[in-house]
Amino acid sequence: MYPDSVLHWIDDAEVPASSGETFEKRCPMDDRSVARVARGTAADVDIAVGAASRAADAWGRLPAPTRGEILGRAAALLRARQRDFGALVQIETGKPWKSAVAEVESSADLAVFMGSEGSRFYGKTMTSPIPNRSVRTERAPIGVCAAMMPFNSPLAGIAWKTFPALVCGNAVVAKSHELTPYTAIAFGKLLREAGLPKGVYSAVQGLGAEVGLPLVEDSRVGLVSFTGSVPTGKLIQQKVSGRAVLAKVCLELGGKNPLVVCDDADLALAAAHATASAFIDAGQRCAAGSRIIVFDRVHDAFREAMLTRVKALKVGSGPQDDCGPVISRQSLDRLLRAVDKAVARGARLLAGGHAIETLAPGYYMAPTVLENVAHDDEMSQQELFGPVTCLYRVAGLDEAIALANATAYGLTGAIHTFNSNRIEQFIARYRAGLVSINGPTYGAGPHMPFGGVKNSGNGFREPGTEALDVYCEWKTIVVNHDPQRV
Repeated sequence: MYPDSVLHWIDDAEVPASSGETFEKRCPMDDRSVARVARGTAADVDIAVGAASRAADAWGRLPAPTRGEILGRAAALLRARQRDFGALVQIETGKPWKSAVAEVESSADLAVFMGSEGSRFYGKTMTSPIPNRSVRTERAPIGVCAAMMPFNSPLAGIAWKTFPALVCGNAVVAKSHELTPYTAIAFGKLLREAGLPKGVYSAVQGLGAEVGLPLVEDSRVGLVSFTGSVPTGKLIQQKVSGRAVLAKVCLELGGKNPLVVCDDADLALAAAHATASAFIDAGQRCAAGSRIIVFDRVHDAFREAMLTRVKALKVGSGPQDDCGPVISRQSLDRLLRAVDKAVARGARLLAGGHAIETLAPGYYMAPTVLENVAHDDEMSQQELFGPVTCLYRVAGLDEAIALANATAYGLTGAIHTFNSNRIEQFIARYRAGLVSINGPTYGAGPHMPFGGVKNSGNGFREPGTEALDVYCEWKTIVVNHDPQRV
């Protein structure tokens, strides 16, 4: 299933790096080496972008419903091969099986939704104050789009970017994350089988500085869509701004998401959602609930309820497990150091804080809960991207909202209460792209726009119909006619 060598996918063929160099891919579940991966260079990026540029015009001139039909066939193929793609996602990320196959299903759902948008590729008509003039708008393809994925959801990540880009008439050059390299290649093979024309989709392997930056700096690329860290997102914005030809940039840069528990909340429900928010996918979600803010009157009862649930979590990658490994040994070591430093600064460890030796050499960390963490501590402010969350005690709603807003992020947030006035206040005053009521901090669907404010993003939304505005340009058309020449 997983090849010994992971290559580029360019012009519908697997090709090695032009330099001949490779790097190693290791499996998070057991630390075994599973493949050597092509270590791409700017020369490989140039070839891939050239192929995309040659293919983009013809693809963009196909009727949008025809493009959508290809996405529909891709959805059917994903569903038919759910187990194969689930196994691929699991090998690359270590996710528990139920999470891996759920990712395949959600990717197929997105293909169906975006494929259907090919038949609703609407513009609009407008009246004109000038006689004998009509005005309308149409969606136009951008041309070549760069899709740069995170490692945490390799199939869903590429689906979120590629399916809307394709239905909008663009060619795509994907940059695989170096820790999850093969998913984008298997995805390309599936698109070819679904009928996507040659060259419309390519994927290159390699490190960010060696492949990602040349892709961003190529003036033939009209859009860069990136999901990942804030420093890298800001660097991409700077590099595109320095190009001879500007490009659109879509950034989704993570979060430090609060889940507020009020004193009238269903504490069992809130504890279940807080635990899932913090620890599904080992906390490696931009929408993970890493700050649990609890009213003082119910704090102790909630803490007990949540810690009971945390203790019951099954860590591993099997069919019934809840929390898998983190992506790499380096990530595991970084997380353990961060927890140790927080404790040294005065944080109290309530659960976890250590690697699970019985699952070594896999990169499994025990679900970790801290309290007594200062609001301005780096543990409260920086996205850890791991199975670590913090409990905070507040007097009431005003303090809870102030604390929820007290980071540079604004991606998601949740509140648990049955008081409609509190709900409306939280919706109005908490600054984020998604607010959940009596639910977890995560949650997305193909019809839902997802993205954030502040350092969580630069204003665009994926997926939903809003994604069409990311991957299209609006063209305004003014037609003047002369009735005397009829």
